[in-house]
Amino acid sequence: MTSKMLEEALSSFEAVQAQLQQLDPQMIEIAGRLRRQPPQVAMTVARGSSDHAASYFAYLTMQQLGVPVASLPMSVVTMQQAPLKVSGQVAFAFSQSGQSPDLVNSLRLLRKRGALSVSMVNAADSPLEAACEFSVPLLAGTESSVAATKSFIATLSASARLIAHWKEDSELLEAHNALPEGLREAAKQDWSAAIDALRDCERLMVIGRGAGFAIAQEAALKFKETSAIQAEAFSSAEVRHGPMALIDEHYPLLVFAPRGAEQAGLISLAAEMRQRGARVLLAAPDDVSERDLTLTRAEHPALDPILAIQSFYVMAAGLAVARGMDPDQPRHLSKVTRTH
Repeated sequence: MTSKMLEEALSSFEAVQAQLQQLDPQMIEIAGRLRRQPPQVAMTVARGSSDHAASYFAYLTMQQLGVPVASLPMSVVTMQQAPLKVSGQVAFAFSQSGQSPDLVNSLRLLRKRGALSVSMVNAADSPLEAACEFSVPLLAGTESSVAATKSFIATLSASARLIAHWKEDSELLEAHNALPEGLREAAKQDWSAAIDALRDCERLMVIGRGAGFAIAQEAALKFKETSAIQAEAFSSAEVRHGPMALIDEHYPLLVFAPRGAEQAGLISLAAEMRQRGARVLLAAPDDVSERDLTLTRAEHPALDPILAIQSFYVMAAGLAVARGMDPDQPRHLSKVTRTH
């Protein structure tokens, strides 16, 4: 029987198609406001998979626009009532349900203190949408599986699209139009070697860097959620600062190495770890001969991580089943998390 997680992951391209058909007017309005009143700093507020999506948004915003982005701890805003000086800046909230009280209250307070507030939320008519001046619906539809897949991809897609409009980047906007087809191709990549390698795994590291680090974070969470594997994500720049001590013979490593300035260092790290005896799974495009898993190329390198996580999700759903688990019902978890 096909899991809901797999079904929903495979339908991600439909969410992106819907965004391309419906969201540009709203995004153009938000982007116009951001250009007329340019913030010096952007803030992100999110938890779980949505926070990993926020990491991707932050990297692209800094890389493409040069605007520094900070991830705000919600307790600083809600519990500590810190006197944050945010007037004239912009706060972005990312959420599937838009219901967690700390998220809603954080955006309400930041808006009250003069920040432009923008939410990206999948559920319609949520408290988070009501708390923000602007809201971008993710259009992924109802997500039944506890493990988020299509809503995560929809958040990355909406983030990249908004940044493209903010920058008025016609090349990135045009590349985005091919993303639904890219997602369909990425879902067909054969990652069965990862299922074979990780079927009996108890712990592993997931490595990425740049925009790809957000994908490593999300992959590590899904390993924990759906396969009960103690997976931790690290930037390739951080592995040598302590985590290296954990890596011994046959230690499993999943390394995401999409195109970009970070790729060479990731491939080099994978080779070094292989020499140490680690069990390396290198995910890279087909021009990297050392790859174990193939990554689909998007029409623009900034979109490559979106296709990478699509291939991963299909594998992760299969891995959970191979380990005798139900990826739709992770232990001790529920779909909506409410934090105060």
